[in-house]
Amino acid sequence: MTRPFTDPDTLDRATLETGDRFAPRFDTEGLIPAIAQDAESGEVLMLAYMNAAALAATLRTGEAHYWSRSRGELWHKGATSGQTQSVVELRTDCDQDTILMKVHANGDGGCCHVGYRNCFYRRAEDETRLAAPDVPKP
Repeated sequence: MTRPFTDPDTLDRATLETGDRFAPRFDTEGLIPAIAQDAESGEVLMLAYMNAAALAATLRTGEAHYWSRSRGELWHKGATSGQTQSVVELRTDCDQDTILMKVHANGDGGCCHVGYRNCFYRRAEDETRLAAPDVPKP
């Protein structure tokens, strides 16, 4: 598939970092990290990856799409669970190698596949232990 985005290698550093060209810098596997953040509270809900097709589908539909690394396929978040994510705003960082989406979490408000509101429901206690979940399930 041809990427619908500007090739970042064709831009000088100033244009890439401060210009108005959207030129996502996908890694060598064709992926870019994408953070989903609650549009109202600012809570970080999840981190996943997008390929060019997922990013284009997200921009086209207004709902989050990701690339499932474990299944090796395009993943429309919530297509089976009902936990879709309506994208309110999509941003990129200064060097365009990370995506930040401000979203409304639909359905029951959950985002994690194991049932929690966000995927960051455990806190590291030390080098080997995690604390019990401290994020409620919706």
